[in-house]
Amino acid sequence: MSDHAAVSADPELFVAVSVFVVANEMDDAVQDAFRARPHLVDGADGFVRMEVLRGVDDPKEFWLITHWRDEASYVAWHRGHTYHDSHAGIPKGLKLVRGSASVRRMRSVAL
Repeated sequence: MSDHAAVSADPELFVAVSVFVVANEMDDAVQDAFRARPHLVDGADGFVRMEVLRGVDDPKEFWLITHWRDEASYVAWHRGHTYHDSHAGIPKGLKLVRGSASVRRMRSVAL
């Protein structure tokens, strides 16, 4: 079964959307870090998929979208040590625009 078919079978997935804007000239380093990520979340219970988006009109803006079977799976991952380990690749010296970082909790209702 393809990933799309699995998602289509259960459109009411829990979705965490993290948004942030890079304040210094490290946006390319952030992109590289996401591309080289250690994939630690991939094995988390309830994890479905992740997508990282970068602004076209503002390349310093990033959206990290993770899809989960349910909110409890996301919360367990977020509280676990593997979550903190997954952030080891954050570029040193990275600064974010004050107030730009947010996490929204969503429910998928249609594909």
